[in-house]
Amino acid sequence: MKLLKPFFLVTDIGFIIYWFATFFHLIPKSVAFKDYDNPIIIAWNWSFFPLDILISITGLFSLYLYKLKKDSWKDYALISLVLTFCSGLQAIAYWAFIRDFDLMWWAFNLYLMIYPLFFLRMLLIQKNSVSFQRS
Repeated sequence: MKLLKPFFLVTDIGFIIYWFATFFHLIPKSVAFKDYDNPIIIAWNWSFFPLDILISITGLFSLYLYKLKKDSWKDYALISLVLTFCSGLQAIAYWAFIRDFDLMWWAFNLYLMIYPLFFLRMLLIQKNSVSFQRS
């Protein structure tokens, strides 16, 4: 968790800040993704809101459970990591299909796809070794 905590804090608080900025139209058009003003693209972007907020809730809740020394933190961390990967994958897939490459938006979403993979592996190995020891 020592390594995972900063990733959760950056990602989960980052999502909350992003949606706050999106709701209040604080993202300058110069850095917004392509067709940011298109109603269909606006709807596509907002379709990520429930997923991203669920990621933040499960990630921050896992940190809280870890602080309380409850083993269930791993379950919530696992959920958060899987959903984070999915969020990044969906955005990258969309931009790949429409052949739109913007380094900044791709970088953010590749981060969402890549960092969970390292921690998912560790969490799954830990869960399997604990399950194996209990059998």
